[in-house]
Amino acid sequence: MTTQDLPSKDPHEPFVVVFEATTMAEALVVRGLLQSAGIDSPDFDAADPFPMKEPPEGVHGSEVWVRESQAQDAARIIKDARKNASSAE
Repeated sequence: MTTQDLPSKDPHEPFVVVFEATTMAEALVVRGLLQSAGIDSPDFDAADPFPMKEPPEGVHGSEVWVRESQAQDAARIIKDARKNASSAE
């Protein structure tokens, strides 16, 4: 499948949070997993003018965002990956 095979995306479609990571590294792994499955997952934290490597203790982690129309698929992919990871332990 190439990008030409994908339907054009509405540039005004809202994004929703599908995963709340506890660390930036975890968010990057989940975002990469989703992107490898063809799901848009922008890094909204990258626009932060004062980025920190890790949020301070007591502050929430990084949110993983996807287009609203891809949220169910993203949630299923994350759930399957977590299930596979826990069964491998």
